[in-house]
Amino acid sequence: MSLSRHIAATALVKVTEDKAYSNLVLNSIIGEQKDMGADDKALSTAIFYGTLDRMVTIDFYLKKLIKTPLKKLKPYTLAVLRTAIFQIKYLDKIPNSAAVNEAVKLIKASKESHNASFVNAVLRNFLRTDIPLPNGNSIFDISVAFSCPQWIVSQLIKDYSVDFTKSFLENALLPPPLFVRVNTLKTEKDKLKEILSKEGIEAKDGHTDTMLLLDINGSVEKTKAYNDGLFFVQDSSCQQALEMLDIKQNSRVLDVCAAPGGKSFAAAMKAVKGEIISCELYEHRTGLIESGAKRLGITNLTAKTADATVYDKELGLFDRIVCDVPCSGLGVIRRKPDIKYKAQTDMAELIDIQQKILCNASKYLQSGGNLLYSTCTLSVAENRGNVDNFLQSHPDFILINEYTFSPRQQNTDGFYAAVISKK
Repeated sequence: MSLSRHIAATALVKVTEDKAYSNLVLNSIIGEQKDMGADDKALSTAIFYGTLDRMVTIDFYLKKLIKTPLKKLKPYTLAVLRTAIFQIKYLDKIPNSAAVNEAVKLIKASKESHNASFVNAVLRNFLRTDIPLPNGNSIFDISVAFSCPQWIVSQLIKDYSVDFTKSFLENALLPPPLFVRVNTLKTEKDKLKEILSKEGIEAKDGHTDTMLLLDINGSVEKTKAYNDGLFFVQDSSCQQALEMLDIKQNSRVLDVCAAPGGKSFAAAMKAVKGEIISCELYEHRTGLIESGAKRLGITNLTAKTADATVYDKELGLFDRIVCDVPCSGLGVIRRKPDIKYKAQTDMAELIDIQQKILCNASKYLQSGGNLLYSTCTLSVAENRGNVDNFLQSHPDFILINEYTFSPRQQNTDGFYAAVISKK
């Protein structure tokens, strides 16, 4: 029995049945395997995330092969079928026979062993049957072809267009780029490129003077340059959004939803003679900010555990405010595919929270100061909709600039940024 495939299927059950976070689940299960090799870990990761990415399409195939509704199948059996279909259809280096045989072995070794013959029959039928994918422009066709739930497809088409939606979802199935920000407190871009090159990492210039695009095999956190605090990971969209805020050397900056801390770190490197207050709701996430700042050698940052919807007059006023609110995350589904399978009702509840955070954050902004409202979603209601509602109820604020980052145009995450100024 393949341990890699078992881990992938087990993690998939926890995400689909228990609504667990994909990265936490997989890291936890792999972490329990003390003797697991790097290749096996890589295979587990590829199968798990690949299956999550393609699950809508995979289920389309399975529904053509199985008369029983998929929700009535035993969870582990369904997970094994899904991961096997992914291997057959999308992993060229794995022989079809191996994908089928290993799937059957997994079921035989499980509490659902009575389904072994069923799994074998379904997968061998899949190998014999040519099931074409729809290629039209209907919501259903786009959903199946690009493996995205229909409600998200419908929302994207409503907010943008069919062509934009297809292009965005096609891009979301590709590996995401790895952008980092140079820690200008310790080094500069060309020097860091040389250091990374000595570690076998290719680094290309990004969209700003402090941005690099890395080509790396393995975990960036294991590199010497990372552990020496010479850079931190931050997508190009986030870095460009922070540039819009125009932080000065002596600015006093508030980051109201700061964890894991990237925008606060970048702000601290710009406001080297200023002060950064980084707030986060949960204490353990505040700890992430503190440890990140320590690694980077940042000394002008204070992390505080605080509720972004509750005003604290003791904080005082600020020149610049970063208000990166919790959101539906539709702009980063290529990094977090499990976002696609959250309930639509969960997304709708966010808008009220976002508006409360924005309204409360604005109370800390001094006259002439700027506030950056940002999200990692492409939902217009969460983006320009929230900004418009805020401006209508706060006549002493004006919109200075806004921008929606799109993967198909800038090779970034889907991201929205608006700069609001107080008169």
